[in-house]
Amino acid sequence: MKSLVKTELGFGNLEVQEKAVPSPGADQVKIEVKYAGICGSDIHTYEGHYKVAVPVTLGHEFSGEVVEVGENVTEFKVGDRVTSETTFYICGECEYCQSGDYNLCNHRKGLGSQQDGGFAKYLIARKESVHHLPEHVDYQSAAMTEPLACTYHAVAKTEINEGDVVLVTGPGPIGLLAAQVAKSHGATVIITGLTNDKVRLDKAKEVGIDYTVNTQEDDLQEVVNQLTNGYGVDVVLECSGAVPAAKQALGLLRKKGQYAQVGLFANAEVPFDLEKIIQKEIRVVGSRSQKPADWEPSLALMNEGKVNAKALVTHVYDITQWDEAYNAIKSGEAIKVLLTPAD
Repeated sequence: MKSLVKTELGFGNLEVQEKAVPSPGADQVKIEVKYAGICGSDIHTYEGHYKVAVPVTLGHEFSGEVVEVGENVTEFKVGDRVTSETTFYICGECEYCQSGDYNLCNHRKGLGSQQDGGFAKYLIARKESVHHLPEHVDYQSAAMTEPLACTYHAVAKTEINEGDVVLVTGPGPIGLLAAQVAKSHGATVIITGLTNDKVRLDKAKEVGIDYTVNTQEDDLQEVVNQLTNGYGVDVVLECSGAVPAAKQALGLLRKKGQYAQVGLFANAEVPFDLEKIIQKEIRVVGSRSQKPADWEPSLALMNEGKVNAKALVTHVYDITQWDEAYNAIKSGEAIKVLLTPAD
């Protein structure tokens, strides 16, 4: 089968290779991939900024159909429509595994990074990570369960109540999903971007986000003041990974507000105004990836129509068209790009 493989670390080194069709072992499920999403981390991996266990087939956001099950698998049968968490292996013994926080296990191995992932015709997942798709979740939407689960995870680390005003910075796929999750809590949501984010800000309006603000043209402070009587927003979900956006967002929080850092910065060390955090008693939390408890609620949000993931899909290519997919993302033309297997 054709697989899109990161062969060596560094920029590029991504090749379509022929690989043997895998077979499931005990407690494993073989999935025929329908769609696999390109994540920001896949872009970082391609550009050499993110290390994976080369050689490895990339792709950790996917949906598909069960075509074979291994011994001891009774939860799934051939023909089931499924998606899977990225977790392929955990130690099962550390405190984080014991509490279900697999994303924090030091020995965790993930699909598409340490284990062959979804940029191929077939992949193997552990049965504990696989989830049935609800009736109203199609394959394209299901391929975005993982990024949705990441945003659900981030929102769950804050307290958003009905009527709160939430600021989401960065209108990429993660920001657009986070904004919809915040809306599902009954919040009034503002999402921000730049002039070259017009397509994404227009998409935010399409999926029901209350206010879209181009910070290069509009006065975000004025918008926030009008919506909050000058108090500031209740929650910030920082999804851009851009230092100027993070600094501005921190200043727009009300006293006793909550700040969640979701986006990754290009450089890990970021100057931050701790004085604001102290004087305004702001609660700051980081959010890493997702964990098992985030998946079923995320699927339910899509099934109930509270999150429209499919609307974010702008381009579909097969895995041999990586260059076109990469260019669409880097140009800002695409919002979410899905890949399909190639014969």
